[in-house]
Amino acid sequence: MGRLLLAMCLAFCLSACVTVPPTTRNDLCTVFQQKSGWYKDARSAQTRWDTSIPVLMATMAQESSFVADARPARHYYLGFIPGARPSDAYGYSQAKDDIWSSYKHQAGSFGASRDDFGDAIDFIGWYYAQSYQRDGIQRDDAYNLYLSYHEGLQAYSRHTTVPKSWQQQAQQVARRSQQYTTQLKTCVDALEKAASSWF
Repeated sequence: MGRLLLAMCLAFCLSACVTVPPTTRNDLCTVFQQKSGWYKDARSAQTRWDTSIPVLMATMAQESSFVADARPARHYYLGFIPGARPSDAYGYSQAKDDIWSSYKHQAGSFGASRDDFGDAIDFIGWYYAQSYQRDGIQRDDAYNLYLSYHEGLQAYSRHTTVPKSWQQQAQQVARRSQQYTTQLKTCVDALEKAASSWF
């Protein structure tokens, strides 16, 4: 009985540690209302890196659907034998190991974690600041910012031919960014009021 109780307590504690994503990614106001603290983190990233909250959040929605421990899907052989993942991308921002290391060093965020929302959205802001400095991509150009994010800074700078599927994803990010901009205007006052009371 004691072991069973201990196992149940352990299972409960582990499940409590799992970050549950918001129920929708289509309504930015609902996302921020459901996830206390996210608006404040997003606002901090916007202030630090001068890229709007809608662009940052649209990127994250596309990359991970706001799932903290998201990873690229595995390839399966014969339909059931798991193979290697196509990349080491991980977390809210789907940042790869090497670029995440660069971010931690250059942004002074040495303890940052890819499955922490605040760190991940700050990373996206940092990345877009690099896109602006390196390639002159305007900070409200969600389409080209996302292409740079998806391709990588060096590949984007070489102006390689972009696959149509990537263009479609960038278009989705641009549309969602516009949608988020409209939505945020309707709830920003309430979010600001709530943020002022958060510690």
